[in-house]
Amino acid sequence: MLIAGNWKMNGGVALLDELAAIAAKAADTPQVDVAIFPPFTLIAPAVAQAGTVIIGGQDCHQVAAGAYTGSTSASMLVDAGATQVLCGHSERRAGFGETNQMVRAKAETALAAGLHVVICVGENRADRDNRRAGHVVGAQLDGSVPPSGTAETMVVAYEPAWAIGSGRTPTAAEISGMHDLIRAKLIQILGEDGACVRILYGGSVSPANAAEILGIPDVDGALVGGASLTAADFVPIITAAANVSQ
Repeated sequence: MLIAGNWKMNGGVALLDELAAIAAKAADTPQVDVAIFPPFTLIAPAVAQAGTVIIGGQDCHQVAAGAYTGSTSASMLVDAGATQVLCGHSERRAGFGETNQMVRAKAETALAAGLHVVICVGENRADRDNRRAGHVVGAQLDGSVPPSGTAETMVVAYEPAWAIGSGRTPTAAEISGMHDLIRAKLIQILGEDGACVRILYGGSVSPANAAEILGIPDVDGALVGGASLTAADFVPIITAAANVSQ
């Protein structure tokens, strides 16, 4: 089970106090992998006090180095101490126009730099309402998953964009159905190794619904947004994962 927190564009050094409390909980629950994806400016100081918590970057450029002002390369993330990176988060796809091809290129560059990758996929509200969610997610996987990815170096996060930050979540049956689709597609792309890639759910995960979501078959963890900004909200989600893992 992997519980990952995406801090997005939030926080300064004071937020590291929350990380300290999260790290203390992570040390007490070794059966759960815990990761935090802070803003780039906090990666190095976060690594210094993370303990067993995995620290990752929220994005990287698809080119290894060059004249790309304001961008962060995969090797820069490694140099700062990160070991993972998010690729293709829904906010990057929708707000920055990232295509499947760009996401795959970023993932391939990150893997070449020695990072593990979290490939994010998911549909928007219109796709869901028009019953195109499965088609959209399948196409994202086909276009975004790097052939060089393995169950050891890659995680897939399913995040229905319409649920993120809305307080709304798909039903358990909807989550289960989508994770089944993702599993089948990963096996199609990667062969037997696709059966072992961890699939996270992300979309308004909270202390109130974490146990139910994490108990759904083939949900291997969660990608948490707003609830990861405080230990008071994030620690109960880690606890729920530990209980499910028993």
